[in-house]
Amino acid sequence: MNIIEESSVGPDLGKDSIKAGIISLIVGFSLVVVFMIYKYRIFGLIANFALITNLFLLVGVLTLFGATLTLPGIAGIILTVGMAVDANVLIFERIKEEIKRENNKILAFDSGYVKSRTAIIDANITTLIAAVILFLMGSGPVKGFSVTLGIGIITTLFTVYFIARLLSSIYVKSNKDKEIFL
Repeated sequence: MNIIEESSVGPDLGKDSIKAGIISLIVGFSLVVVFMIYKYRIFGLIANFALITNLFLLVGVLTLFGATLTLPGIAGIILTVGMAVDANVLIFERIKEEIKRENNKILAFDSGYVKSRTAIIDANITTLIAAVILFLMGSGPVKGFSVTLGIGIITTLFTVYFIARLLSSIYVKSNKDKEIFL
């Protein structure tokens, strides 16, 4: 066996990497929040609430497992934020298309959720399969990334289809006779 590469990281460098990862998570999350509000108005606020709930659920489950926050774990959280935003964008864009075709806003809303479900479920299941494979085949940091990503996918699907849908359906139902700001 030939050693091709060997590296060691001291505690200061590791601490700096964790700090940089957390800062990038905060900056990225803030930009996503601003973009979602700008692009989707009230639906963006609902998506942001679901995203924050998603992060709380993810951190809560990781805490239950006694997970330590590592750089790969932070990367898994960042990817989870991206997957959650992607799901909401797919849904909202589909709802926009359905509103153009359908006069009944409630039917357009429901149809937007139903028609985007396949793409969202496919993308998340594919990513979950990759996370399981990484967990089974990987070691150390790769396992930490895969655990965070796997839990994040499950919490994402929960928040998108239960929390965001509930809140946006309440908004659509209460404003069915008005113009929906999407």
